[in-house]
Amino acid sequence: MNKLLSFGVLLSLLFSACSEQVQQTVPQVEINRIETMPNQPQPYKMLDWQEKAVNFDEVVFDFKANGEYRPFIWADDARRNIDQQTFGLYTVIGDIRQGPNHNNGEFHEAINSLGALMSAGLLHIDKRDQQGRNYVKMIQNYFNTDNGWNIMMNNTCPEVALLGGGYGRDWWYDVFPNVLFYAVSELHPDVEGAEQIQKTIAEQFYKADSVLNGNYDYSYFDYAQMQGKRNHIPYQQDAAAGHAYVLYAAYQKFGDPRYLQGAKSAVEALLKQKESRFYEVLMPFGAYVAARLNAEHGTHYDITQIINWTFDGCTAEDGRTGWGIISDHWGNYDVHGLQGSLTHDGGYGFLMNTFDMAWPLIPMVRYNQGYARAMGKWMLNAANAARLCYPYEIPDDHQYLPEDKAITRNVIAYEGLKKVDAYNNEAFKGVSPVALGDGPNWVVSQPKLSMFSIYGSAHVGIFGSIIKKTNVEKILQLNCLATDFYKDKAYPTYLYYNPYDTDKVVEFTNDGAAVDLYDAVSGTVVARNVTHRGNFSIKADEACLIVAIPAGSNLTRTNGRVLANGVTVSY
Repeated sequence: MNKLLSFGVLLSLLFSACSEQVQQTVPQVEINRIETMPNQPQPYKMLDWQEKAVNFDEVVFDFKANGEYRPFIWADDARRNIDQQTFGLYTVIGDIRQGPNHNNGEFHEAINSLGALMSAGLLHIDKRDQQGRNYVKMIQNYFNTDNGWNIMMNNTCPEVALLGGGYGRDWWYDVFPNVLFYAVSELHPDVEGAEQIQKTIAEQFYKADSVLNGNYDYSYFDYAQMQGKRNHIPYQQDAAAGHAYVLYAAYQKFGDPRYLQGAKSAVEALLKQKESRFYEVLMPFGAYVAARLNAEHGTHYDITQIINWTFDGCTAEDGRTGWGIISDHWGNYDVHGLQGSLTHDGGYGFLMNTFDMAWPLIPMVRYNQGYARAMGKWMLNAANAARLCYPYEIPDDHQYLPEDKAITRNVIAYEGLKKVDAYNNEAFKGVSPVALGDGPNWVVSQPKLSMFSIYGSAHVGIFGSIIKKTNVEKILQLNCLATDFYKDKAYPTYLYYNPYDTDKVVEFTNDGAAVDLYDAVSGTVVARNVTHRGNFSIKADEACLIVAIPAGSNLTRTNGRVLANGVTVSY
């Protein structure tokens, strides 16, 4: 009897040790638009996004590829801005504006090239030495010194891009390449010249924010004249989010307190808006920076406001009205979670933009666990819907070029999905959704050649590094550190969302030293001494934020943080 009693006491102690609450359970914030999305989108299929990203790199960075419209890459010997050879990637397959024999080979886009390098880096593909080329050094030609802007721009020569049918001055095209460059530089360190370029960009963005002084009511900013400019393009107040992101990354890298102050100033400028001014991709980066500043520097910025502005979309009549996150069912398909226009032709979701949303929103959860359930649910919907942009993942009668899909090698997707056909093709009457691209608007003479978007597909490594399947279908393991650039020391951290109406047991695989699994949402250790495989339970329609801390770590609370061995595991 005494032995049985002792065994019972031991079990009780073990259970107590495993479930002891170190912090209070973090209440979850409901995001209204995410609440309109299903817990379990249908029809459901989750791609192996890591495999997709690795294969994309192999297919696109192949100078020796043969076949129609191949290779997808070419050498640019114009030596613009820096005296070195660089490279170009076609924006879309068969883009007749581009290539070595058009516009002196100079019309190519940084958002494409930098996105591809970031994707590769996220999958641990070293682009500093691939096929004898240092692609990371080569992309420094996008650092525009010849025109005096001294930032990364979307083209090595904006004037050539305009002549080639490129883009007018459009602020996000000037800001986002710098966001990308900071990511690429973190993933591929120790490249000659990169740190000085990062420093110069930070100085330019700090000066710009100081000049703007809280007023971002401009179509773009001239970084040479240090003046805000207005043209036919809507004002892009969420450029402040891009400034904030780069300046906070620069503060983390260089330690200059001016950059910290600049990041705060830019977030405050963003939050001064009375309504959503979401334009293209930058708004959610403001939520991420605001969350980090709140967690790491004690500010009190309204993260929920920025997230709602992102998901509900732009409401300003003089802005990009209707630009947000789609929550809808088109035909027989759930397309919830795609980012793009809520109104254009009934809705237009873009693949690249959807990839880019995950970059700031998934690591944001580390700094405020109150968004764990919302972001987990959104990501499940977004990843399920995004696959429909790939020609092998949507029926032939729902896509524009099924007869040519083999050329994509199953790694290059359509630019996006529309609720209805935009080009009045009789074959698509009554069909929804339709996979297609904007290419015909650019290459009017040969519209068929420009539906498959290398540009949009290039950012696939974001999903590839974040998303991993688990033993339970529809419960994903989301890596919160993958795109959390310029972070302080952290233990592996994963977000899990259970979309079922019953509790589920999820398997955790560990390939290293033994770990304990701490859930930063419930504030409890949910498994101890996991050497290879362990299990933990997730309640119905709830989320866990699992931090894998060294086994036996003593958890302490200091200044509102939970720490293990001096490393923050929960804010």
